[in-house]
Amino acid sequence: MANRNPICVRIFAEEGVICAREEETRALGRELADGIAGPTILSLEGPLGAGKTCFVRGLAEGLGLAASEVSSPTFTLVHEYRGGRLPLVHFDLYRLESEEELPALGYDDYLQEAALCAIEWGDKFPGTLPDETLRIRFSIEGNHRRIRGIKSR
Repeated sequence: MANRNPICVRIFAEEGVICAREEETRALGRELADGIAGPTILSLEGPLGAGKTCFVRGLAEGLGLAASEVSSPTFTLVHEYRGGRLPLVHFDLYRLESEEELPALGYDDYLQEAALCAIEWGDKFPGTLPDETLRIRFSIEGNHRRIRGIKSR
C-alpha cells in the first residue's frame, strides 16, 4: 500500500518534501512508484509549472516505463502508458469546464482499472475523486518546489 512507502510518509509529513531541481521532483515520483504494489489513484494539485508532469515522469520510471514518453496531457486530456509493472493513466483536468465532461474521457472506467492513475488538477472536481485517492499538493516557493500530501477529507 502506498501510504506505507517511506517516501509517501515523507510527502505526508507536515513539511512535505522540498525539491530544488527537476531531477529531485522526478526522483521523488520514481521512489513513490517503486513502493506502489497495486492500483492507486493520485490527485496532483497545484499551480502551472509546479512540477506535476515532471513528477509523473518519475512515476513512469518507477513503474518501468520510459519517462521520455510522458508528456503533459493538457490538450489530449488523458494518456495511457502500458508495458510497465502497472499501467500508468495520466489525466490533466485543467481545460475541462465541468465534471460532466469526465465520462467522455472514460474517467470512471480508468479509475476502476488495475493501474496507477495520476490526475493533474484533480482538485478541480474533488467530488469525483474516490475516497482512497492520495492527494499531493505542489507549490512553488522561490526556486524550489514543495510537494506535500493532503490528509484525507
